[in-house]
Amino acid sequence: MSTTSTAPSPHQGLARVISERLHPKTWIVIVCLAVGWYGGHWSGLAWSLVGILFAAVIPIIFIDHGIKKGRWGDRNVGAKRARLLVMAVILASVLTCFTLMAALAAPHILIALIASMIVTLAALAVITLAWKISVHQAVSAGAVVMLVQTYGPWALWGYALVAVVGWSRIALRDHTPAQVIAGTVLGSAVAAAVFAALR
Repeated sequence: MSTTSTAPSPHQGLARVISERLHPKTWIVIVCLAVGWYGGHWSGLAWSLVGILFAAVIPIIFIDHGIKKGRWGDRNVGAKRARLLVMAVILASVLTCFTLMAALAAPHILIALIASMIVTLAALAVITLAWKISVHQAVSAGAVVMLVQTYGPWALWGYALVAVVGWSRIALRDHTPAQVIAGTVLGSAVAAAVFAALR
């Protein structure tokens, strides 16, 4: 009797590692810490931890709880209905963060960062009603643009990592090239407009 191997190909294994290591939560942590340091050094870093709590930690706890309960298979949450639920919870969490930061006079640049996240999430949710745009790409590209606006053109090298993330999403067949490109354009455009206008 012959058996068919279902093991992933080597490039899919690499793609999965990239997709997991450069998950949106990773980009959120990086951009929050970098922008927080720029906006107020140690006090800015303290505020950045608040942003990380509401924009990365709470969403991941919610997603992992859903995995444990069998509501979705992994942190990428592919099914549209589940994806929209996760986006709604994340949006509520980030809106709470924005309210706290605005009320308690957090560094203005961090408030602008959180506002950019809110607009990006809202746009992604609307598009997700009809099409599975790449959240990985929107978050990673937006993070790079905000780092460029904060620290200068040298941070553009981050787009090399954005491209690698895009490749991983296509290699895993979680997204089409069009969905990856659209996510990259959306994340870049929102950050370029909202963060620049509010910082």
